[in-house]
Amino acid sequence: MASHVKYVKIEEGEIRNDNKEEQGIGLELKVIKILQRIGITNGQTVLDFGCGSGTYTIPVARIVGKQGKVYALDKDKNALNNLMNKAKLGRLKNIRRMATSGELRIALPDESVDVTLLFDVFHRHYFPQIGDRKRLMDEIYRITKTEGFVSVWPKHMEPEVRGEIEGANFYLEKECLGTLIHDNKDIETSEVINFRKKSSPC
Repeated sequence: MASHVKYVKIEEGEIRNDNKEEQGIGLELKVIKILQRIGITNGQTVLDFGCGSGTYTIPVARIVGKQGKVYALDKDKNALNNLMNKAKLGRLKNIRRMATSGELRIALPDESVDVTLLFDVFHRHYFPQIGDRKRLMDEIYRITKTEGFVSVWPKHMEPEVRGEIEGANFYLEKECLGTLIHDNKDIETSEVINFRKKSSPC
């Protein structure tokens, strides 16, 4: 019996699933599924804060397509180099590299981003001081468009930090369960939380 190969094309590139998901070929499709469920769509501008080597940046770039844009922000230059090499191999031209030295100021205009991803980065390991977390959330509020949102994977996030996000003029909108990847190798089913921007600061 001939085997069937399924192709899913998402604007900027082609994602292949040849019925060998057990070997990892279908993993990107699983990641795309949770990203679409949280609200990533064609044409959006997305900030992947603490993007690393692009575990989520690359799938997001495929979803938002040629009309969208992904800002990949990290302080690890080697990881960013790796990410941009992946983007070149994948013929993805909608990823913008943002190298940082760890400063909390985000070099983007006001209300320029539809979605910010905070996937396993917004916790005390990276931001031990509550003041630093507040300044970061103030920056994210500034760059987020009206009706935009922050999507958080709270893998190592302390319970009280959730309240800090809500205190930065975002409100809890929904929680989604899906396949996520940690450190580019550990696959797990986990929860992602969306916080929508309030229409005006309190």
